[in-house]
Amino acid sequence: MANRSTQKRAVKIPRGKALLCDPGLNKGTMFSDMERDILGLRGLLPPRVFSPSDRTVHIINNVRRKTTDLEKYLYLSGLQNRNERLFYRVLIEHIQELMPVIYTPTVGQACQEYSSIFSEPRGLFISKNDRGSIKKILKRWPQKKVRVIVVTDGERILGLGDLGANGMGIPVGKLALYAACAGIDPEACLPVTLDVGTNNPELLAAPDYIGLPQPRVRGREYDQLVDEFMAAAANVFPGVMIQMEDFGNANAFRLLEKYRSKYCMFNDDIQGTASVALAGLYAALRITGGSISRQRLLFLGAGEAAIGIGDLVSSAMMEEGLSLPEAHSNCWFVDSKGLVVKGRTDLVEHKKPYAHDYPFHRDLLSAVEALKPTAVIGVSGQPGTFTPEIIKAMGRINGRPIIFALSNPTSKAECTAEAAYRHTEGRAIFASGSPFGEVSMEGKTFVPGQANNAYIFPGVGLGVLTSEAVRVTDEMFTAAAKSLNEQVSADDLKIGRIYPSLTTIREVSAKIALAVAEVVFKRSLTRMQAPADLRGHIRATMYEPDFGTYI
Repeated sequence: MANRSTQKRAVKIPRGKALLCDPGLNKGTMFSDMERDILGLRGLLPPRVFSPSDRTVHIINNVRRKTTDLEKYLYLSGLQNRNERLFYRVLIEHIQELMPVIYTPTVGQACQEYSSIFSEPRGLFISKNDRGSIKKILKRWPQKKVRVIVVTDGERILGLGDLGANGMGIPVGKLALYAACAGIDPEACLPVTLDVGTNNPELLAAPDYIGLPQPRVRGREYDQLVDEFMAAAANVFPGVMIQMEDFGNANAFRLLEKYRSKYCMFNDDIQGTASVALAGLYAALRITGGSISRQRLLFLGAGEAAIGIGDLVSSAMMEEGLSLPEAHSNCWFVDSKGLVVKGRTDLVEHKKPYAHDYPFHRDLLSAVEALKPTAVIGVSGQPGTFTPEIIKAMGRINGRPIIFALSNPTSKAECTAEAAYRHTEGRAIFASGSPFGEVSMEGKTFVPGQANNAYIFPGVGLGVLTSEAVRVTDEMFTAAAKSLNEQVSADDLKIGRIYPSLTTIREVSAKIALAVAEVVFKRSLTRMQAPADLRGHIRATMYEPDFGTYI
C-alpha cells in the first residue's frame, strides 16, 4: 500500500475541466498560477490562489455556519465529491468536532433520508438482480488497487433497523474513517451495498426510495448472492480485506463463521465492537482495581454486538487462567424476553453458550438485583432502558459501577451520561457508543468515554494491510483492545475518560496496527517477510492529504 503523499498518479494528469471534475486530483483554488497555465485551468477558476491552510479554515468556518448536523453532513459530502484531499485535511485536523457529523450519530439520520438526499453515487450498489455479473460489476470500479471493502446489506443499520439500500451511508462513512483515522489511501477503499430488498414498509411505499422496492430475499438466493460477491471481490482485488457491516443477526454470525477461514474478512459489529468494549473494560479496571477474570458482566441485548463482546471478554478471561465454561459463567444476557437461562426453549444458537442454570428473571432490574454484576453493558438499541432504578441499584452494589450504554445513535442509548453520573453520585464509570458532552455536577466535570469502533477497525485494517495478512483473527482484536487501553493516560482516567482523546486517533491507529501486525507475523498469517523496522514500515504507508504540485 504505497504512500500517495504527493498525490501524483502513475497515469497522465488530465487537463482543464476534466481535472477539476476528478475529486482525487482536484485542488480547486489551491492550484498555483503556473499549474493553471500549464494544465489549462486559467479562467476556469477564480483568480486568487489560496493556500491549503487558508482553505481548511474557510471550510471549517462554513461547516460551523450550518444550522443542523445533517446540513453539515451534506456540505462535507459535497466537498468529498469534488476535492477529496481537502475533505480529509479538514477531517483530520478537526476529527473530534467532525466525527459525529460524518459518522454516528448524524450518519443515522443521513441513512434514514438517503434516498431523498441522494445526489452523486459513491461506491457500488449490487442487487439480487446482478447475480452472475458481480465480477463484471466490480471490474467497472475505476480504482484497480482496492485493498479495503466495507459491505452492508442494510438490514440492521445502527439501532435503526432495516434501511435497505439507504444503508450505503454506513460503508461510505466507515471508509472515510479508514482514511482519516489510519491513513488508508482513499483510492484503496470501496463501499458496497448488497441490495436484497427491504422489509421496511415505509421504504417499500416511498416513491423516491433508491433501492429495490421488494421484500428481502432469504435462504438459498441470498446465500448465492453473498457467496458470489465474496469470491468475486477476492478475485478482482487480490489481497483485499472485507469488512461486513450492519447485517442482521440471522446472517451476521453465520456469515462470519462461513467466511472467516476462507477470506481476509471480519464483522465490525461483532469483533470491532467487542474489541472497543474490552478496551474500555480494561481501562475501567485501572480505576476500580481487579482483573477481568473476576468481573461479572450483565448485557442488555443478546445480538451480534453483545455476543461478540461476550466471546472476546471470555477469551480475555481465559488468558488469565479461566476455563471456557468458567469464563462464560461470568457473562450474563438479558434479551427481549428476559434473562438467558437454560430453562428457556426459545433460544437461538448463538445465545446457548451463555444460557446458565439459574432462575429466570423477566426484567433487567430484577436480574441486576439477583446477579449483582460489576458492569452492565447496553447493546439493545432500546433507549432509556437503564432506568434510574437500575442505575441506582448498580451504585448500591458497586463502589464504582461500570455502565456502558453502547447503542447507536445517541437517541438509542440505554441511558445518558448525565443519568449515569447523577444516579450514582458521580461514581459511575460510563461509556457510550455515540458521543455525549461533558457533565458538570457539584463542582466536578466528568468526560464520558465514547466506545467508538473508530478506535479499533481503522488500526486493525492498517495492521492487516501493511502486514499483508491473509486472515483476520480474534487474537488481533484482543491485541487491538490491549493497545488501545495502554494509550489511555492517567490524566484521562482522572476525569473518567476511559478512551484516549480522538485528537490522537492517527497515533492510536498506528500503535494498534503495530500490535495487529505483530500477531500476523507471530502466527505466520502472511507470506510477507517481516520488515526490520515494522513500526517505520507502517507509518511510511499512511496516507497524508497534502497538496504537491503536478508540474
